[in-house]
Amino acid sequence: MTTHKLVIAEKPSVAQSIAHVLGANRRNDGYLEGKGYIVSWCVGHLVELASAEVYDPKYAKWSKETLPIIPSHWQYQTNSSTQKQFSVLKKLMADKKVDTIICATDAGREGELIFRLVYNQAGCTKPVKRLWISSMEESAIADGFANLHDGSDFDNLYQAALARAQADWLVGINATRLFSSIYGLTLNIGRVVSPTLAMIVEREATIKAFVPQPFYTVQLDCDGLVLAGDKLEAKNQAEGIASVMNGKNLVISTVETKEKSEKPPKLYDLTTLQREANKLLGFTAEQTLTYTQSLYEKKLVTYPRTDSRYLTEDMKSTIPAVASAVAGLFDGKNHPIHMEQVVDNSKVSDHHAIIPTMKAKGLDVQSLPFGERETLLLIAIRLLVAVGEVHRYGETIITAQHEGHNFTAKGKTVLQSGWKEVQALYKETKTKGESPLPTVVEGQVFTPSATVKEGKTTSPKHYTDDTLLASMENANNALDEGERKGIGTPATRAGILEKLVKTGLAQRKGDKKAKHFIATDKGNGLITVLPEAIQSPELTAEWETQLKQVEQGELSPSTFLEGICSTVKTLVDTYEPVEGAATIFPSDREVVGTCPRCGGTVTENKKGFCCATEGCGFALWKANRFFTAKKKSLTPKLAKELLANGKVKLTGCYSEKTGRNYDCTVMMEDKGEGFVNFKMVFENKKKAPNKRK
Repeated sequence: MTTHKLVIAEKPSVAQSIAHVLGANRRNDGYLEGKGYIVSWCVGHLVELASAEVYDPKYAKWSKETLPIIPSHWQYQTNSSTQKQFSVLKKLMADKKVDTIICATDAGREGELIFRLVYNQAGCTKPVKRLWISSMEESAIADGFANLHDGSDFDNLYQAALARAQADWLVGINATRLFSSIYGLTLNIGRVVSPTLAMIVEREATIKAFVPQPFYTVQLDCDGLVLAGDKLEAKNQAEGIASVMNGKNLVISTVETKEKSEKPPKLYDLTTLQREANKLLGFTAEQTLTYTQSLYEKKLVTYPRTDSRYLTEDMKSTIPAVASAVAGLFDGKNHPIHMEQVVDNSKVSDHHAIIPTMKAKGLDVQSLPFGERETLLLIAIRLLVAVGEVHRYGETIITAQHEGHNFTAKGKTVLQSGWKEVQALYKETKTKGESPLPTVVEGQVFTPSATVKEGKTTSPKHYTDDTLLASMENANNALDEGERKGIGTPATRAGILEKLVKTGLAQRKGDKKAKHFIATDKGNGLITVLPEAIQSPELTAEWETQLKQVEQGELSPSTFLEGICSTVKTLVDTYEPVEGAATIFPSDREVVGTCPRCGGTVTENKKGFCCATEGCGFALWKANRFFTAKKKSLTPKLAKELLANGKVKLTGCYSEKTGRNYDCTVMMEDKGEGFVNFKMVFENKKKAPNKRK
């Protein structure tokens, strides 16, 4: 029997690219086959951590009394929407002709987790090899298969990925249920989401509390040379200085010129690419990741989910050709290439910086969708810029003094445009040039015209995708250790920002290219009631550092999770509700009563009267057949009475059997799950109860 190697990719499109290189061109249902290879794929997370109710049916109902939920043994479940593909993979892994499994999911933490959960859930024990590549070019795929790694080399990466998922489950499940049940509405809480929201709320509070302060500057116009004095708080002081200076001789004290230089910016990692695309193009972090991932799958750029801004030594010989290829997307010229500026093995971990591939040579960029085109051009120009010449300029500082007051003028003269000239090839990055100062010498005398210029201090700016990503990346900077301790990872931060918006905790406001984040009333309220341990960016950044230690084999996953469990238990055991929930969480929906299942708030919407707590499921539907058959409407008044007393009197009910009207009392019967039932009770008790859903 001929043996086969089973290759498991993350997406069908990636599997097709791999299969083409391997010669596995025979199509089957859910996989491709040929030349000793079977190539199949996952579709996102086929296997996930099981939901709470899988551990115990009592967890189907959200209740503070059932918390904390901390599994003694973790369980997993297959995603119902992709069960078919999981079954395909399970069958293939069990096939006797398959002797080796090759993990070809994305070469990162989440890709490793996706594969391992499927492998374990299928009960597979066959040996595993790992494909680890940074480009989807055919040459890179072929080279990767010629140099496969042992699957065990990535055990720590898997342990870190699993610990991250379990930590998010523990914090999310317990904290979300705790606060939702206490305050009567769905409050999504997460290990990274909540600290990010706290940043937005804190920034908004700072902006609202800011009071602009006026300041005044004396400016002296000396025949076109404008010198400015120090900022002054008192207007009369500035006016006094200006009146003294008008028509008086002013002697230039010093004229000093220094040559300075600016090194080219480094290559893009994912976060800096997302920040730049947001600043220049208005793309959200999620959009930029989507565009770059598509470019990666089209083999036009290298792997996007990287935190490195450098290349490796072995790439020195190939980058000049890539730079020449991408130059064709702009001016087609031969630009200077200084490889030493972008190569540093010590600063590359799993993947190098994002750069274009040789497939960009001769590409008709106009054939790409707008988002992908602009993202590719940004990545391409950054490569040319990063290997380019330094930007050199002369900075001139002119000073003058009069009766203890200092006046200064600064100017720049470009000596060598360097990388800035290359950067200007991309239209969005053009910058305004600075005019050089007039020629002045020490001791030169002017008779200035003095004016007073008024200004005001400005408040901090609202967070944009750009600046919020920067704050997430640099949360709890450990300057003494020379390392960044951020929250989230380059691969997950975009999803965190989108989750804030989707769960109604924050929203983007502003025009298309300048949108910024504002916390909603719900988001502000949540941060008000959350204890510091859950909303602290510092603690979350420390957790991220520990996950990195797990990935590097320096910390056991169990030790990391013990800390998470301890935080969760302390939260559940010690949290005291904050009074005034109605004020903290204002709602534009009318409250009609208290939920009989979870104690949450029942509010009215278009279809009925529903509990605001996510996962509860309690609802009194307006179109309920029980009422419509009797030609009655379930009004807010009736709903309030049912919630308050469990029953309500109805008069003039229509009988479908007799066509007559009658009076009765309607009793609400709720079993704690599913639909709410109703029954009729008659005072003379002659008619049998009639139950309907």
